[in-house]
Amino acid sequence: MDLGDVIGFGVVPKADFWIAPRNTGDGFRESHIAFTAADRATVRAFFDAGVTAGAEILHTPRLWPEYHANYYGAFLRDPDGNNVEAVSHGPE
Repeated sequence: MDLGDVIGFGVVPKADFWIAPRNTGDGFRESHIAFTAADRATVRAFFDAGVTAGAEILHTPRLWPEYHANYYGAFLRDPDGNNVEAVSHGPE
């Protein structure tokens, strides 16, 4: 799926992996890498494993209703400074 400067990879009509540039800030341009998780427990497991490995916490696992009612995601910063997200789109 090509949405201009955002590209999603997967089986149409659903993308499982998205790549988008960051166009703000001075100097370093982080990447936002998002992975679709099977369920909310998997999002929490991603978060727990990342924190245990020393990743910086950007956002703890929670609902993001501004995206849609069942958007449940967690965000960590990887060792290269990128924003890495795991997200589930289903209900609890």
